[in-house]
Amino acid sequence: MRNQQFAIRPTQPADALRELERIHFLTTANQDLTSGSALLQDFYDKSWPEYTTVDVVRQQLADLMATPDSDGLDYLTYHDDVAVDAFYNLALQRLGFLPDLDFQLTDPLAAMAKIQLPVADHANDVFTLAELKQAWYLLLTTHTKNGQTFLDHLTTHGYFAPFVHDESVEKPLIFNGKSQAVFDTTQLIREVVYVESPQDTDGDGKRDLLKAEVIRPAETETGLKVPVLYTASPYNQGTNDEAGDQMMHNVNVPLEPKQPNDLTAADVTAQPATTPVPDPRPVTATTKTAEETFAREQSYTLNDYFLARGFAVVYAAGIGTLDSDGVRTTGDPEETTSTIAIIEWLAGNRTAFTSRAATQAIPAWWSNHAVAMTGRSYLGTLATAAATTGVTGLKTVISEAAISNWYDYYRDGGLVIAPGGFPGEDTDVLAEETFSRQLKAGDYHRIQAKWQADLAAITHGQDRATGNYNRFWDARNYLKNVPNIKADLLLVHGLNDWNVKPRNVNNLWNAVRDLPVTKKLILHQGQHIYINAFRSIDYTDIVNLWLTHELLGVDNQAETLLPNVIIQDNVEPETWHATSDWDAPSNPQRVFNLQHDELVDQATHEPMEFATSFSDQLPTAQYQRYTKDIAAWQTALLGDKHNDMFGHRLIFKSAVLKDDLILDGKPTVKLQVAVNQPVGMLSFQVVDYGEAKRLGVSPTPLRLSLDEGYRWREDNLREFQTTKATPWKMITKGHRNLQNRTNAYHVDPLKPNQFYDLSVTLQPTHYKLLAGHQLGLVIYATDFGMTVRGNQDLQYSVQLGESSLTIPFVEK
Repeated sequence: MRNQQFAIRPTQPADALRELERIHFLTTANQDLTSGSALLQDFYDKSWPEYTTVDVVRQQLADLMATPDSDGLDYLTYHDDVAVDAFYNLALQRLGFLPDLDFQLTDPLAAMAKIQLPVADHANDVFTLAELKQAWYLLLTTHTKNGQTFLDHLTTHGYFAPFVHDESVEKPLIFNGKSQAVFDTTQLIREVVYVESPQDTDGDGKRDLLKAEVIRPAETETGLKVPVLYTASPYNQGTNDEAGDQMMHNVNVPLEPKQPNDLTAADVTAQPATTPVPDPRPVTATTKTAEETFAREQSYTLNDYFLARGFAVVYAAGIGTLDSDGVRTTGDPEETTSTIAIIEWLAGNRTAFTSRAATQAIPAWWSNHAVAMTGRSYLGTLATAAATTGVTGLKTVISEAAISNWYDYYRDGGLVIAPGGFPGEDTDVLAEETFSRQLKAGDYHRIQAKWQADLAAITHGQDRATGNYNRFWDARNYLKNVPNIKADLLLVHGLNDWNVKPRNVNNLWNAVRDLPVTKKLILHQGQHIYINAFRSIDYTDIVNLWLTHELLGVDNQAETLLPNVIIQDNVEPETWHATSDWDAPSNPQRVFNLQHDELVDQATHEPMEFATSFSDQLPTAQYQRYTKDIAAWQTALLGDKHNDMFGHRLIFKSAVLKDDLILDGKPTVKLQVAVNQPVGMLSFQVVDYGEAKRLGVSPTPLRLSLDEGYRWREDNLREFQTTKATPWKMITKGHRNLQNRTNAYHVDPLKPNQFYDLSVTLQPTHYKLLAGHQLGLVIYATDFGMTVRGNQDLQYSVQLGESSLTIPFVEK
């Protein structure tokens, strides 16, 4: 394995000693020890909190090897000084590494270097007492074989249990710039409030009340003010999966021609709402005591981790969900308003009530008014939306796999495009699925007529007939409001996420590049997943450092210590790279001209005039097979030239690369293209051709559960691992309606058999293409996983002499 830790805070020796005292590893009893071995033995005695007698603890030490010939107990009993090698032999075993399997007792420092574990400074082969204390401090921050810091590992075994009810312990307790688990998770307070939002989406003449579930430390009852992690999840109160499935749109329909237009940006700009908002409910009584609790929430393991560390957590599903007022709107400003209403309450700027009767107001009196939003997918999307309002109290968002513009989720270049894995889904389907007010028959009865009218309006507004950008989509484009962002940003996205495609995070990253906020980006090789329990990267520690800085105001240098961008390598397992940017405007580019079956470097080859063509229409049996087996279609699409897809797509390959090529940014395809009818679309995939074992896009469970605290909730350790060898890997893709050559709202004329210039920007990527492989470009029309698939008689022709692929790249 390889260990990458970005969140170890460099700490001055004097500060490290004070922190060791703070967590009771240095005490008045061991400060006076003059023997290095006695001090280290005392450290180890303290590191087995689950063993309560000296004899049992000493047996644990005897079960470790300090040298090839001495166990840990013998070594520390009969030596005054501690050799560096002996220290790290013991340390590696305490971190879970096995002699002879993971490292050699004759050379532990070689293993430390190979695994990329930090080694403390030392002047000689033997630690001085001062060096030994610093080495122990650093060891506590070091990751174990199982993906936790050593101190977190000790925490799960009860090291901090005596701290929980010790009034002399400072709370929150900070070590190495991060919050520690010294809060009693058996005494967490769970309560429900109903936040009054400044909107009336169900039209009942009253402001919408929004259910919020609060989990906070018991210490807040005695005056401790705590920060809040807020997760806005429309799924939190349940979903209507069957109703959503029944609404899925048929994608086995033809692509229809569109009427040309001369629309401008102003024509498709969303207009602000003008419906008056009812007055707030009068507040006649206020209390600190909730009327309602709950047994178990749909928790998020990252939030669970911080509950043990003194953060409160709030979950809210928003308008139109179970026990809340309103209707679902799928990403529009109304949903953003409902999202930030919770933040406004947490920051002391909005009213909540103890019940839907709204007779008693209840403030977030326990909140320190510092809020972070967390979550993936729709959850991260609402965090992004909230950030673009500049709402007071929102200090940071940790936005994972999030949408920044809903058009880029359900559409692309004038085409209806499904999120990967969900052909036929659209905003109306998602609205129906998350309208969990339906789960209570009486509540749904009262709102049914209003809901069906609003759902029909969503279906109309999304306009599946044209796929064009319009005011409906403009209202759901958070990128327009980026200048309002005041919160710091930690963005996480998968480079193989074809649900929320990488364009969403790329556009946001580029939009905030020059904003005066701190922003960080982590790109992994997975699909639509969380990465908070991976062995090779200290993601949880990164978030701990980040949130301790953002919400507790600790000066731990998170904003400078953490790299601007961390990118997982797609070739070397368990490898992550720190870099300054992604898709930088200054990236150099390589241009490849399209020739017959070839991509040729424009710098060394003149373009050749040559036309080629393909038909989108497949034999009926083949078409029907692919509609039911998208994986088989993808395999055939990228496979041998003369397979079943011959004549139905174009494949161009570069010469075998002599050097690695690291793609970084957005590839662009330029074509001269014609089609035989007044309607057409093109799809593109950039491909890595070459037999190789590649990382899977789904992580592998490592059959180990990690505690989030002491006897607290668990998360499953995971890691990306290599799969069996494959002949190719799709790197990125893109689509375009040929009638949207100008942009996504301007419809251009399309005359049959007339050549037009087309430029298509594909989804952004970061990908290392190895020497010995070939860069490929596949041009086709129907994308069985994403576009409509009408199997029409469409014949496409491409003038290769006027066509090219441009690849942005970075140097190694």
